[in-house]
Amino acid sequence: MADIARKTGYSVNTISHALNDKPDISKKTKEYIVKTADEMGYIPNSYASAMRSGKSKSVAIIVGDISNPHFSIMIKEMENKLKEYGYTAIVFNTDESSENEKSAVISAISKNVDGIIICPTQKNASVTKLLNKQHIPYIFFGRNYENDNSNYVVCDDFKGGYSAADYLIKLKHTQILYINTNEYISSAKKRRQGIIKAFVENNIPVSNLIVKEIDTKSDTASIEQVLNQEKGKFSAIICFSDFIALEVMYLVRKSGLNIPDDISVVGFDNIASRYHFPILLTSVSTSKTKMSLKSVDTLVGLINKELTAPQQHILPTKLIARESTCENKHL
Repeated sequence: MADIARKTGYSVNTISHALNDKPDISKKTKEYIVKTADEMGYIPNSYASAMRSGKSKSVAIIVGDISNPHFSIMIKEMENKLKEYGYTAIVFNTDESSENEKSAVISAISKNVDGIIICPTQKNASVTKLLNKQHIPYIFFGRNYENDNSNYVVCDDFKGGYSAADYLIKLKHTQILYINTNEYISSAKKRRQGIIKAFVENNIPVSNLIVKEIDTKSDTASIEQVLNQEKGKFSAIICFSDFIALEVMYLVRKSGLNIPDDISVVGFDNIASRYHFPILLTSVSTSKTKMSLKSVDTLVGLINKELTAPQQHILPTKLIARESTCENKHL
């Protein structure tokens, strides 16, 4: 700032006020100082600013798999919303590892972030203890721990599972395969419970439901193994995520079967609303955009002490019917 002051003839204090858009500096003076600063290649010292204000104006976003379109879409939406509040996002990828998760939280705190938005791995509850011990504002999204006072924004996974199964049953599919992920993850457990309720309410034997768990990091070969093991036992598949559903559709077609005439497929997350696929996927919308925006709004409210913990929000789900499902043709 001293160089800009020498160049413009204004005091360092005036330069600081102008660059921070303070109201005590005239518009004309601000424009001149900002223009000069740009020409000189000035970059604000965020560390010094944080020391003065006590805030870094940065927020950590911690997710399990940044390559999953569900997460990448949400990260972009969160980043854009944070910018509106004047915050910069720092993104961490855990690969669904609790060790990486702990390292990410520690790294974020060491960078003096003002808050943390995190989709927890849920392999244990240590991250909650760590965050609470540090007294840093945080919010979980997409997954939550039951019966505790943590802040979270999740979708109604139980209702989502119910609506997926109920829809297929109404299409006369009574033998259904559910490819789930690890059930220590809250959303996986609740979706399965919702699917079971749909079977019970429609008077379909729960034994007609085949549930197979695959790890969150499973590859195509793991999914193919499940399909081969259960071949001929189902007419429809519900997948924990669209990410898995896309692999399933590829493998079903590769085996010579047709979607949806031979096998109907339903996913979760509704990423098809953002991408175009050869077969448009029927999916349960998990309110990605609403969840992203609500997570940011809530965290900023906690940072500014406009909200008090616990903040706990459950957003609605909605089944979007597309081309990957049809009435069972093999009765």
